[in-house]
Amino acid sequence: MKDYIAGLIQSAVDTLKESNELPADISPKISVDNTRDKSHGDFASNIALVLAKPAGKQPRQLAVRLCELIIEQSAADGKGIEKTEIAGPGFINFFVSSASSFSVIPEILNSGEQYGRSNAGKGKKVQVEFVSANPTGPLHVGHGRGAAYGASVADLLSAAGFDVHREYYVNDAGRQMNILATSVWLRYLELQGEQFTFPCNGYKGDYVFDIARELSEKYQDKFAHSAETVFLNIPDDEPAGGDKEVHIDALIARCKSLIGESDFRIVFDSGLDGIAGDIKDDLGGFGVHYQNWFSERSLSDSIDDVIQQLQDSGHLYEKEGALWFRSTEFGDDKDRVVKRDNGETTYFASDIAYHKNKFERGFTQVINIWGADHHGYIARVKAALQALGLNPDQLTVKLVQFAILYRGSERVQMSTRSGSFVTLRELREEVGNDAARFFYVTRKAEQHMDFDLELAKSESKDNPVYYIQYAHARICSVLKKLAEQDSNWDKENGLANIEKLTLENERDLASKIAKYPEVLTNCAINLEPHVLTHYLKELASDFHSYYNSHKMIVEDEGLRNARITLGMAVKQVIANGLNLLGVSAPEEM
Repeated sequence: MKDYIAGLIQSAVDTLKESNELPADISPKISVDNTRDKSHGDFASNIALVLAKPAGKQPRQLAVRLCELIIEQSAADGKGIEKTEIAGPGFINFFVSSASSFSVIPEILNSGEQYGRSNAGKGKKVQVEFVSANPTGPLHVGHGRGAAYGASVADLLSAAGFDVHREYYVNDAGRQMNILATSVWLRYLELQGEQFTFPCNGYKGDYVFDIARELSEKYQDKFAHSAETVFLNIPDDEPAGGDKEVHIDALIARCKSLIGESDFRIVFDSGLDGIAGDIKDDLGGFGVHYQNWFSERSLSDSIDDVIQQLQDSGHLYEKEGALWFRSTEFGDDKDRVVKRDNGETTYFASDIAYHKNKFERGFTQVINIWGADHHGYIARVKAALQALGLNPDQLTVKLVQFAILYRGSERVQMSTRSGSFVTLRELREEVGNDAARFFYVTRKAEQHMDFDLELAKSESKDNPVYYIQYAHARICSVLKKLAEQDSNWDKENGLANIEKLTLENERDLASKIAKYPEVLTNCAINLEPHVLTHYLKELASDFHSYYNSHKMIVEDEGLRNARITLGMAVKQVIANGLNLLGVSAPEEM
């Protein structure tokens, strides 16, 4: 309807230009918005205010002329606008006819699962990279929010016509993975009977024991060494007054020297494969899927190439044996190291190569979904893109705050290192996929979120996902009740009797479902799935109010079918919206 009204306005503007009442070279941006107050009509436009100055007229005077032409054209069409009103300094309010209000119903029923989808992003290839948690431990509830948000954003973009590529960046190289490998090896030594104090900076979760146990069963004592040999001349750990980082790095070096690089790779891969496999299973079970799992290791040659490119272009300098990127020249708060004094490249260097690789694959827009703790990375990555001659504006970074989990009034502390955390798998088992996926996206990604376990499990209207699913199930129950009465829903009869829907809340429901395509497109373009959750909750509330106040199965066959037809259109919109959020639409509850 917005497009129809915008077309009427454009036609009126063209007529005024032809009659020299408006300059011929004017091309105004036509804005049509939903009204907040029903007494002000269904839609409103500020077009008269926009055109008043170039027309040399008062806005209200011009609005009168525009309304005359709009009503004339609408009458010729035989549909659409019932009346217009001029409000305030010159706003035009549009009142849509009842027939037009309900015209969306056959469109929804005919389009089915496709209703609401658009071609807004046609021809645009977008990559959405999300979660990308280091494979150093199972996914916890904090990662779950990024997974739910990223999957919903990708699905919304796809629904809006974008060519979407979902990707997980696997950090299968670098220091953290070396710490994991060394942690596995030390647990393996404990299983071989060695006794020592485990490093405070190692990974301590039970999953490390599980990987070490499999390693021991498969390779027996192949990697065994005495604790005395392992810890000989190793710098003290933090509890003993030393530096925990120096201590763990020394243990990594000792591990490599004692078992050799090839055997270290076996230990390394046992940790990587075990945890990465669990991550894939967890995400798949959560309804999150990717087109590509991109390996950081595959960038080894690209990292050297990109460092050389930056060096050749004068964007690097040497200081204290390390290579630094001049990121301050592009707005970063300090320069960044890309190669350490020991010759090892940094995580940032890998990031530069990875982002260059993304744009080489032809994406017109790259969306990174990172944890809020990555805030400082945005400026440096964009600086690197600019230094490489790429457009940093084509990179969008959305920061997702970790969800804070509560059991009752007690906050659950989480630490991947200590192993004291609630995994995503445990959350899913406790509250279910539907509640988890929905709750995670009910707030803006950058806002803090408290995840209420008890609310997520409750079967009440206070639980938004239950409330919405119950609306869908209620509509399905109407068809079952009809069947129990040896009757059925006649869609064609319902459509033929739509004019019998005369109640205000029936028209409100029709108006609400007509807005779904616009809501969907805006959610996609703005990367805001939380707006869709609020829309669905409002739609469910409107339907529950209608259902509780008026019978759908009435004696009048035409009215009965018309009301059920409206309900089936609502049901379709709810199902479509929930599907894009990764939530099921049950037929009974």
